[in-house]
Amino acid sequence: MSGKQTNLLQGTLDLLILKALALEQMHGLGISNRIAQITRGTFVVKPGSLFPALHRMEEAGWLASSWGESENNRRAKYYKLTAAGRRQFETEWRQWKTIALAMRSALDAQ
Repeated sequence: MSGKQTNLLQGTLDLLILKALALEQMHGLGISNRIAQITRGTFVVKPGSLFPALHRMEEAGWLASSWGESENNRRAKYYKLTAAGRRQFETEWRQWKTIALAMRSALDAQ
């Protein structure tokens, strides 16, 4: 993992949560760990940012949750993408792809 952490840009947290949940349901700590993993340690999401986002995304209908048991035999709330969440992921992914391409073009311009 990278030794340098970076603050999340506005709008990236939702996309990273959706990406983390694209393959399987996870509990909050699992989501945070997965985000750190897929960003090679660049983004470390703390509970104070993660859980309000999860709650907001659940209210928006992008996530569904259920209680289960974690790997440590502790009670944990598991989150999974809904059909609306999958559509939101695709929409946000396309938008960020366009933004990233535009930024690269702008920064590479002579």
